[in-house]
Amino acid sequence: MKRPAPIAAILSVLICATAWSSSVLIDTGAPDGRMAAASRPSLAGGIEIEAADDFLVPCATTIESATFTGLLPADATAEEVVVEIYRVFPQDSDSIRTPSVPTRANSPSDAAFASRDSAAAGLTFTTTVLLTNYTASNSVLNGINKSPNQTTGGEGPVTGTEVEFDVAFSPGIGLPAGHYFFVPQVRLNTGDFFWLSAAHPVASFTPDLQTWIRNENLAPDWLRIGTDIVGGNPAPAFNGSFSLTGTSTPLAVSSSAGNPIAVVPGTAIAPVTFSASGATPPLTFSETGALPGLSLDSSTGVLSGTPNAIGTFPVTITATDALGCSGDLALTIRVETRPTVPAVGGTGLAVLALALSAAGALALRR
Repeated sequence: MKRPAPIAAILSVLICATAWSSSVLIDTGAPDGRMAAASRPSLAGGIEIEAADDFLVPCATTIESATFTGLLPADATAEEVVVEIYRVFPQDSDSIRTPSVPTRANSPSDAAFASRDSAAAGLTFTTTVLLTNYTASNSVLNGINKSPNQTTGGEGPVTGTEVEFDVAFSPGIGLPAGHYFFVPQVRLNTGDFFWLSAAHPVASFTPDLQTWIRNENLAPDWLRIGTDIVGGNPAPAFNGSFSLTGTSTPLAVSSSAGNPIAVVPGTAIAPVTFSASGATPPLTFSETGALPGLSLDSSTGVLSGTPNAIGTFPVTITATDALGCSGDLALTIRVETRPTVPAVGGTGLAVLALALSAAGALALRR
């Protein structure tokens, strides 16, 4: 009796890289003494004021803690801290209405994306005095006006106690990849809190790179502190002094083939397509390691070609999206004259067993 001929099983397998979280630190640095912007919740005898500064998260990120630095009047104490996160306009906004400001391009949106208040669950804070006598050369408190009278030049120097606020969120604030604004507000037992400026922007787009501000009279519109309120040519750019810490999740890179990819020298391979979930298009693909006669299309993520060398070749495929978030997939390309069938899952084994059973029955009837 002849031995049955070997049966080739062709299975469609999707291999996906595990996405490990990594730590994130966003930091604008120490105050530079140029600007102090009021920022407070609504309180008796005073309307709400919100000052906002940009930041970007290229990958999906959970913000777990924050710091910000500001001025308090002598002997004042913080009674409440509110932290809000806004997305960029026109998200969460009425984009049809007529604004009361020169522009809304790159401004915070009308409504907050997330908000945490120490008066409720989810936010705790501590304070550290840095300097008892600190002066910022300009300030914004009441001069937050609608167009065309928005340019006041600022309200001049302000002096107080420089205090750092350390804030913890529980649970953390989950943010999809994107462009956001950090808004810290402090209610004091007396006087006003001023958020101090810093020199280092943390958003990688132009032309704004500056803090925005609004009060209840201006809301839901925002003004740029440097361009709209202070003015001048060129207009100054201010950034708030703050930091954010948390964890981010890299892209999950997938392959349409198994791992290892077993191919035959001198024979064109069936194209292998790489992709990434949760990415902001367009994607760019690259590889690390030797590709024996094969090539990876950097824009489509398709691996194709004809192997020209025998051996085992470890390769890492990297996908990077439009915001700079990336992820890796490590795999092996095995080039051999008689490639082995890669390991398969339970469904594949059932299909293979059925095929072998049928082949055996056929052999017995001969």
